[in-house]
Amino acid sequence: MATAPASPSAKPVRALSLGVIFLTLYIDLVGFSIIFPLGPNLIDYYLRVDGRTGVLGWLLAQSTAIAHALGRDDAFAAVLFGGVVTSFFSILQFVFSPIWGGLSDRLGRRPVLLTTVAGTALGYLIWVFSGSFWLFLLSRLVSGAFSGNLSVATAAVADVTTRAERSKAMGVVGAAFGLGLVTGPTLGGMADALHWNFLTGHPGLARWGINPFSVPALIALVMCLVNQVWVYRRFKETLPPTARAGLTDTRVRNPLRAILMLDNANVRRANIVAFTYSIAFVAMETSITFLAAQRFNYGVTQNTKLLVWLGFFSILTQGYIVRKVLKNKGEVTVLNLGLGLSFLGLLTIGLAPSPWILYAGLAVLAIGSGLVNPSTSGLISLYSEASEQGRVLGIFRSLGSLSRAITPLLAGIVFWACGSTTVFLAGAAIAIGALALARRLPQPAK
Repeated sequence: MATAPASPSAKPVRALSLGVIFLTLYIDLVGFSIIFPLGPNLIDYYLRVDGRTGVLGWLLAQSTAIAHALGRDDAFAAVLFGGVVTSFFSILQFVFSPIWGGLSDRLGRRPVLLTTVAGTALGYLIWVFSGSFWLFLLSRLVSGAFSGNLSVATAAVADVTTRAERSKAMGVVGAAFGLGLVTGPTLGGMADALHWNFLTGHPGLARWGINPFSVPALIALVMCLVNQVWVYRRFKETLPPTARAGLTDTRVRNPLRAILMLDNANVRRANIVAFTYSIAFVAMETSITFLAAQRFNYGVTQNTKLLVWLGFFSILTQGYIVRKVLKNKGEVTVLNLGLGLSFLGLLTIGLAPSPWILYAGLAVLAIGSGLVNPSTSGLISLYSEASEQGRVLGIFRSLGSLSRAITPLLAGIVFWACGSTTVFLAGAAIAIGALALARRLPQPAK
């Protein structure tokens, strides 16, 4: 069980550890999300370079076949294609997150963080020189395989906090996540809008694989290297050797089997709640800009403002509001409140007849999500033994990655086949299902 520092002299170290964890996650997520606004242009570029042959041609052909089967045009095929490429990264996160988390239980958080950050940097380095689609795909595969930072850093939060403050501290993870996911796309969009392109003045660099997206790739690489130095210099090991004694087998071959085989029924149920809710939330993330464009004729600038609005309330909730609420309410109560607010937010967005109602629905949803995420990760940590925090929280993050792998494609198909309202009403129904499951969870002892 995680305990508070034994002496006053330990408190500054502990406070520094949470600050280091926050910045580690923030830098990592900026680099991860910088690619988000570049998707359509990436597809267009590699189609011009590689044509419709090889891996790229095969993937696009499958997307086109599905689009035509649904009675849609090639524009929808491009959306499906982008979802497939995104899914590769999330599937690898799904497979590797519990592995890295389990390794950190045996080897310590710091060496595993250094390894995953270095591997992610390698993925970004390949992206800088990805003059062909297969190299770009390789860069995403490498980055996805080494994307264990979130699960390991979450376990580190559990290491340095008492049970009484565990869920409040998990808000640090959520705030870093939200802030990074706002900053990264902003940098990526800025690079595209300002035409930061090495090839403009030096077209000969193309022979070395330099491409129109090498600048954002280089920004992500630099951020990753800064993170590597930051972890090396400032991240103090949070898991003492005595807590690792006797842990030899960290293999997690099948994350879905791993969660079903967990002995702790409360951990299983909390993970299922989190996974179910994640499907609803990711469906919203996937569809919100398409809904705004279709219903209110929003363009890139207006959609960016919409996403910043969502990010602002998410950061505010996870960085501040959830800490205040958890002082007086238990994690299960906060989780149920967050799921209820998420239901109202999704319902409001789906039925929104005007932009201001859309903004109101997003604010309610962001507050609900900001209550759900720290309370679920806190509950899973509190239900688990101190010696298995990395593995269990790795499984938790892995299931989140699985939802990000499958939901964009499913939500895209439902959106274009049935309409935007259906997507959000289905999301609201899923949130209610998660609430029904969450009401059976017990409040953990502190």
